[in-house]
Amino acid sequence: MEECVELIMQELRGRGILNHHTLAYQSRVGPVEWLKPYTDDAITRLGRQGQRSLLTVPISFVSENIETLEEIDIEYREVAEKAGIENWGRVPTLSTDATFIEDLARAVMESLPYTNVLTEDAASLVPRGSINELLDTYDGERLPLPAPEGGLTWGWTKGAETLNGRIAMLTVTIFIAVELLTGRSLFSFF
Repeated sequence: MEECVELIMQELRGRGILNHHTLAYQSRVGPVEWLKPYTDDAITRLGRQGQRSLLTVPISFVSENIETLEEIDIEYREVAEKAGIENWGRVPTLSTDATFIEDLARAVMESLPYTNVLTEDAASLVPRGSINELLDTYDGERLPLPAPEGGLTWGWTKGAETLNGRIAMLTVTIFIAVELLTGRSLFSFF
């Protein structure tokens, strides 16, 4: 994380952005010692030092999640406001940025030894080509997803979750349709 922060700051300095930064760590749970400085302590310290604006950059997250949406956006904002920080913001995560998704797809393909998409291995089960060509081939053929392991059966089997989930969704849809069409709850008919 320290190396990542330093590379980001080098890039910003190269672009003429000379702001100060602090690396802090979150996700501390229970009595176990965690990496320091803790984010809440760092925010409080910055506020006491007179910092009035703070932009958080969640560099260890690739998508919005409970730690970005709840901890950073809500809990740490409250800590910041109590510490006197007036302007609070967070840089969005990479989520579905096209460049990130392309890089992620490439990393996945490289990690699957039987595809060898990015190498010259002639024994590959998947023909060589770019990731986009592979995705286009898949999308063009509209290949069906395999059936759940164990088949679609009732009970507590591996395939039951799919079948039971579909039946539950159909039931919910029927309940909603009845309520919309009649203006009454389905339970009022019983």
